[in-house]
Amino acid sequence: MDFKKKLSQELQPHMGEMTHEEILTTIEIPKNAEMGDFAFPCFKLAKVFRKAPNAIAEELAEKLVLTDAFEKVENIGGYLNFFVNRKAFAEAVIKEVMEQKQQFGSSKIGEGKVVCIDYSAPNVAKPFHVGHLRSTVIGNSLYRINEFLGYKCVGINHLGDWGTQFGKVIVAYRNWGNKEEIEKEPINTLLELYVKFHDEAEANPALEDEARGWFTKMEQGDEEALALWNWFSSETIKELKKIYALLDVHFDYYQGESFYNDKMDAVLKELKEKNLLQESEGAAIVDLGQFDMPPCLVQKKDGSTLYATRDITAAIYRKNTYNFSKCLYVTDYSQNLHFAQWFKVIELMNYPWYKDIVHIPFGRVTHEGRRIQTRKGNVVLLEEVLTGAVTRVKEIIEEKNPTLENKEQVAQDIGIGAVIFNDLSNNRIKDISFSWETAFSFEGETGPYVQYTHARASSVLRKAEIDVISDFNAEILTDDISMMVLKEIQHFPQVIQDAERKNEPSLITRHIIDIAQAFNRFYHDHPILVEDEEVKSARLAMVYVVKQVLSIGLYLLGIKAPEKM
Repeated sequence: MDFKKKLSQELQPHMGEMTHEEILTTIEIPKNAEMGDFAFPCFKLAKVFRKAPNAIAEELAEKLVLTDAFEKVENIGGYLNFFVNRKAFAEAVIKEVMEQKQQFGSSKIGEGKVVCIDYSAPNVAKPFHVGHLRSTVIGNSLYRINEFLGYKCVGINHLGDWGTQFGKVIVAYRNWGNKEEIEKEPINTLLELYVKFHDEAEANPALEDEARGWFTKMEQGDEEALALWNWFSSETIKELKKIYALLDVHFDYYQGESFYNDKMDAVLKELKEKNLLQESEGAAIVDLGQFDMPPCLVQKKDGSTLYATRDITAAIYRKNTYNFSKCLYVTDYSQNLHFAQWFKVIELMNYPWYKDIVHIPFGRVTHEGRRIQTRKGNVVLLEEVLTGAVTRVKEIIEEKNPTLENKEQVAQDIGIGAVIFNDLSNNRIKDISFSWETAFSFEGETGPYVQYTHARASSVLRKAEIDVISDFNAEILTDDISMMVLKEIQHFPQVIQDAERKNEPSLITRHIIDIAQAFNRFYHDHPILVEDEEVKSARLAMVYVVKQVLSIGLYLLGIKAPEKM
């Protein structure tokens, strides 16, 4: 029984023109149990009914005829405060989780629809640094959330595998490179070459012309240039896949910029046929002046293409290939204008699906206040962060639980989980300053705290030697502390849908922290493995559902849920 939905249905006949959805989103859960289990603020209705909120609430409290799901309703300061039938509530919530198990909160709202998600997208021949973590983990979580709600997801890694930077790396390799060193440590060695190129080019600007020359050779199909480019790409992707394996991130397709090289001529031709192209100083542009945007440059004077050309081509290819209902692009907010420009071009091309392409911007990552710049070598390699976190957890395990089974795997699950959770606990649009001091923080509202709570629940169930609790007395779970846990659990499916609607995984992160905190208060105040079998069964039922929900929440964030810690 969805009590919130039931309450909305009971309120709707008295709400004027408010829709069922509007009522649902207005209903609140009071922090103080004395104020009821659900609250409806009447302030929005003041203009509609031309009365004070307090008077509206008083009138509605007298008028409403409640079903057995609710015990009473009170007017408290302009709020309608509803008190549920606690036994019915506890029984309904726990039985629903028990029946649905790992599917609790899932839905079929996306059934028959495809979501393309473009995320991670590091540059080939450059290091995978902490700045790439955000796109990777936000995109991975959105993939899992959408899939959980019934969508067919297509995860695409749009690698930066084309452009002038490859001319620079080719020049650097030919001047100072070593084949064996690249094969031994591809990413670090290519980074060193890239940084060296920029250092040398400051004293010798002719190197920049040489680099552009090599990229032109690539575009013209030069055998040596393409062989080097292919080699750099394959060596980099091998290293990237090691990091993705650590993060438990997977892609359905690696389709980098080069994938669209043979598809762009048709798009340029279409733009021309639709009279959208204009010439500007020899270059081809789409004029967006009437939309208060700079022109979208789609072809340079020398005939080469740009990011916008590739993105327009990629969007058309994805629509034709996957027939998406929505296509998400997870990049930092510095690219807002770029996406606004080429989204507008798609609209001007008269594609009705332009409304289904969505930029998911996120805040930028700096390193202790400084911008991350590959060419300056100012990067923090993601692999170093992940291995550092795992090492730190190993030290804690050796100190506190040296006999733990599968120590290596547990350390990896917790260490990497801490890094992911730390990133996803922030509102997506918030800037993050990476610091080594806070990177491995396991205290407070962190991933390890939620994982530990899951492991604690698993431990209690193991000690009880119970797999499934089919019969329990819900009356035992009607105290304030138990109700707080149950209310958080009952709200969990709505949080998942909100996270999908807002493309905001941090909603789930914060909610499972709330569940873990509420459960730890329950665990502290309510002994579970007691002699009274009726009390024990009821409390074990609570432990079981909390374990299930925390496991689901961690999964949706891309984090493992250890059974032991």
